[in-house]
Amino acid sequence: MPVPIAPKMPTLLIVDDEPTIREALSSALEEEGYVVRAAEGVSEARRLVDGADAVLLDIRLRDGDGLELLGELRASNPTLPVIMATSYGDSDRTIRAMKLGAFEYVTKPFELDALFATIARAVKPPAAAAAPTRGDAHATLIGASPRMREVWKAIGRAAGSDAPVLITGESGTGKELVARAIHDHSARAAAPFVPLNLAAVPATLVESELFGHEKGAFTGAAARREGRFELAGDGTLFLDEIGDLELSLQTKLLRVLEDGGFERVGGATRLVSRARVLAATSRPVQPRSEGATLREDLFYRLSVVRIEVPPLRERRDDIPLLVDAFLQQKSGKRRAVSRDALSSLCAYDWPGNVRELRHVLERACVMSGSEVLDASELDLPAAPAPTDAAPLAGDLDLKAARDRLERSMIEEALRRASGNRAEAARLLGIRRALLYTRLRHFGLISSDERDDE
Repeated sequence: MPVPIAPKMPTLLIVDDEPTIREALSSALEEEGYVVRAAEGVSEARRLVDGADAVLLDIRLRDGDGLELLGELRASNPTLPVIMATSYGDSDRTIRAMKLGAFEYVTKPFELDALFATIARAVKPPAAAAAPTRGDAHATLIGASPRMREVWKAIGRAAGSDAPVLITGESGTGKELVARAIHDHSARAAAPFVPLNLAAVPATLVESELFGHEKGAFTGAAARREGRFELAGDGTLFLDEIGDLELSLQTKLLRVLEDGGFERVGGATRLVSRARVLAATSRPVQPRSEGATLREDLFYRLSVVRIEVPPLRERRDDIPLLVDAFLQQKSGKRRAVSRDALSSLCAYDWPGNVRELRHVLERACVMSGSEVLDASELDLPAAPAPTDAAPLAGDLDLKAARDRLERSMIEEALRRASGNRAEAARLLGIRRALLYTRLRHFGLISSDERDDE
C-alpha cells in the first residue's frame, strides 16, 4: 500500500528590518503550518525569494525601498503574490503599491487574524481561498453571561439563513469573531470568508477593493483585479466599519444586496455576486439617530438580522473565563493571576473591551517572569480621582467646559490609539473628517494638514 505523501506546506518570505517583528511573525506563522524565511532587507530578500509562495514585504526598509523591490519581484515573477505592509497615514505609498501590482496591503500594528486570512488567500487559488481561522481565533468569543448567551442564540439563528446581518458593538468587542462564527456554522462554511475593514482602506481604493477593476481603469492599473465580492464566491463577505462607507458607494452596495449585480471599476460587463454579506460597525447607524452615517434604505437592507455584541463592562462575569483562556493560549509555562489581580481586572471598565484585556495580559506575560501575575504587574490605567468641588460662578461657561471635555476625550483617544487617528475616530464614534476638524479647532494639528489616511 503506497504511503500517502504529505502536502507541501506554503513557503512565506517575510521582509522587515525590525528583528522583533520578524521573529514574532515567523513564530506565529510557523505555528500555522507555514515554512517561513525571514530577511532584514532588500539584498537578503533577493537571495531568499526563489521558491517562495508569497512575500510579506515592508515598504520602509533600511537598505532600500520596498516599493522598488516590489517592482523587481513583479517583473521577475508576475504570479508571485506580494503583500505590502504599510502604516496609517501612508496613503500615497499604499496607492503606488497597489498600482505596482501588490496582491494586498496590511497595516501596522498587525491584526494577526486579518493578516493570516490575507496570507491564506495569497497562497491559494481564489476559488479555494477560504481564509482558515486560526486555531485560537474563536477564543476571544467566550462567555457564559446572560448577555453572551443571547449572542450565541443570535449566531445560531443567523447561521441558519442567508439573510444579511448587521453586527453592532464598541471597538474591541469581537464583532469579526461573531461574523466568523456565523460563517463557520452556516451552509457556506466550506467557501471563503473574506473580510474587509472599510475604515482601514484609503477612500480612493474602496470601490476597487469591493468590486475590482479592469486593466487600464486608472493610471497604473496594469492588469485586471478581482474585488472582494468576486473573491468571496459562494462564501461570506464581511464588511467591517460599514459606517465609514462613502454615500456614493452605499448606493452601489445597496444594488448588490438587492440583485447581486455590479461592474468592476472601468468595466461595463455586469457581474453577479453570490456571496452573503455580513456587516459590522462601532458607530451609530440607526436611521435618524445622532451621527448616523448609513442611508436608511441600506441600513434596513443590511439589518435583516441584527446582533449587538455587549461591551466587556456589561458582562464582567465573563472576565475570569477570558483571563483563563488568554493565559492558556500563551506558550511556555502555565500562567495564572492572583486574587487581587483578578479583582482589579473585574473592576476596570475596559474602554477597549476584550481586545484591551488581551493586550494587558499579553504585556504582563512578556514583562513578568512570574507564574502568578500580581495586580501591580497588570499596568492598568489609573481611574480619575473623583471631585466634589462645585464650580465657581466665574467658571459657569458651558461652551468652554464642553470644549475642555471634548479636547480631553480626543487626546485620550489618540493616546489609546498610539497616535493612530483612524483608530481614535473609531474609539470616539465619529468620522475621520470630523476628527480632523476638531483637531484643527483645538490647535492639535496645523490648519493646512489634510485627512490623507
